[in-house]
Amino acid sequence: MSTVSATTTRRIDAPADRVLAALADYSGTRPRLLPGQFTDYEVLSGGQGPGTQVRWKLHATKKRVRDVLADVTATDRHALVETDRNSSLVTTWRVEEDGPDAAEVVVTSEWQGAGGVGGFFERTFAPRGLDRIYGELLDNLAVDVAR
Repeated sequence: MSTVSATTTRRIDAPADRVLAALADYSGTRPRLLPGQFTDYEVLSGGQGPGTQVRWKLHATKKRVRDVLADVTATDRHALVETDRNSSLVTTWRVEEDGPDAAEVVVTSEWQGAGGVGGFFERTFAPRGLDRIYGELLDNLAVDVAR
């Protein structure tokens, strides 16, 4: 097994604190941002930033669906970390100031991938698929925080 990593980055024209607050709002804003690959989204506890527990199904492909049960923590005041209890998946949302009214958002997902030929395809194609999925989510975020 080897670690598989996928990273998506966007510059968003809104203050970093507003962007991070929107991402941390798991019960209000976050459901509005989710593209169609996320289904059965539910906040189990909390709802605002660290201490939240949330679940969803991520449809990476038509045949590949991952059940995620995530605990939300923070590494520092600029990042949220979603750790899946059902797998080795960890997704980190980092928001940094990029000027007075802009932010750079970096989403990184890492997990222990399969070995062999299956692992090769996972390392090759999964990051591209997640980049597309999280890219759509970040595009939705940019529209939402611009209001």
